[in-house]
Amino acid sequence: MKIEILGSGCPKCEELAKNARAAVEDLGLDAEIGKVTDITEIADRGVMMTPALCVDGEVKLVGKVASTEELKRLLAS
Repeated sequence: MKIEILGSGCPKCEELAKNARAAVEDLGLDAEIGKVTDITEIADRGVMMTPALCVDGEVKLVGKVASTEELKRLLAS
């Protein structure tokens, strides 16, 4: 599984990344977590608000810092 955090590296982006790491660890998933900070690439994916979360190339969340519990539900489905 490939998880990407899209955003400029702001505190909200960092919090989403932290929550994503915690959710992956809690679920015992084999996942790679990366960041996309290039604004052009983010816009090319159709994302106009950050932070955003992509799972295996599919945008799952936009403009929201999801909690660890919310991310666990999203990643487990």
